[in-house]
Amino acid sequence: MFVIRERFFSIGDDFDVLDEHGTRLFHVDGKVFSARNRVVIEDPSGEEVASVHRHLVALRPTYEIRIGGEKAAEVRKKLFTPFREKFAIDVPGPDDLEMRGDLLDHEYTIERGGQEVAAVSKRWLTIRDTYAVQSSAGVDPLLILCSVLALDLALARDEKKDEKKKEQEEDD
Repeated sequence: MFVIRERFFSIGDDFDVLDEHGTRLFHVDGKVFSARNRVVIEDPSGEEVASVHRHLVALRPTYEIRIGGEKAAEVRKKLFTPFREKFAIDVPGPDDLEMRGDLLDHEYTIERGGQEVAAVSKRWLTIRDTYAVQSSAGVDPLLILCSVLALDLALARDEKKDEKKKEQEEDD
């Protein structure tokens, strides 16, 4: 299980991803995203183990996940319905994943072929503004973590666009 602070990219700070006992598993460089459109995930010794990079594909923001320097997946929004969104996690080969649920409250599941392989929830923790990510055996936990980071980046980006739009409407 990973423990992550909610809305970590709204400020752009670096942060640590912990296990349920408080042991640091990864360090995420959040400052890199604002400058280079890239987030770097490091192991406790400071070695880069993965990255999430935003790019535009077919007029849709897409987040590429690289693990160990190799492309591991692309994450992109599929459908929009109020308060329930779906994101596709396109991995090489036939084992694609899908995230869905109440994404604003960080209560959602990640499925492969209709079977739940990971879940994200704030309900499991008593720590404010924190949520947990739990994945099943046989699923790369780093892929799940990077997918959750991509999701949070996409949601933070959508919020910024909504804020700018609201400010423009107020100025008119």
